Parts: sequence; C-alpha cells; structure tokens
Amino acid sequence: MGSYVKYRDEELRKDPQLKAEYDALEPEYDIIQALIDARKSQNITQKVLSERTGITQADISRIENGTRNPSLEMVKRLARGMGMVLKLEFVSKASDT
Repeated sequence: MGSYVKYRDEELRKDPQLKAEYDALEPEYDIIQALIDARKSQNITQKVLSERTGITQADISRIENGTRNPSLEMVKRLARGMGMVLKLEFVSKASDT
C-alpha cells in the first residue's frame, strides 16, 4: 500500500466528518481512478487519448485531476478511445466493506 493511501486511511479513521465528505465523493474518485488506470494500462498519454476522442487534452487533464465533471457521453467517448466499453454498476451498500 502506498504512503498516500496509508495516510488517507489514517486521516479518514481519525475524522468522521472528513470520512463522510470523502465517502460522498467516492463515485467521482472511482471514475477518475478508473480512467487514469485504463489510460496508463495502455501506455497512452492524455494527448494520444485526446487525438483518439476529439476531447481536448486540457479537458482530459481536468477530468483526471478532478476539476471537470464529465458527462456520461464524454466518459463513453473516452472508453471508446481506449477500445473499451463503459460498464456502470450499482451495488448494495451492504457489499461495501
């Protein structure tokens, strides 16, 4: 486990309000991390993904750093640009552990 993840988990355990705020934003963080992981697994840059999708490199950067909320259509375009399909899943809170 990376040092950031350890630090984050420690802080979330210490501060219930911080944990509540973090949990509320978790879906956004999950989308961002999935995009970054998919792009990096293919060893492509934001610029290459931009060329494949027609989405500006600046917008891809903003999505990845959390300052731009992409539409569902934009996320689907990003997936197609990486030769993937978007899979959306709803899971029961009971399965969160």
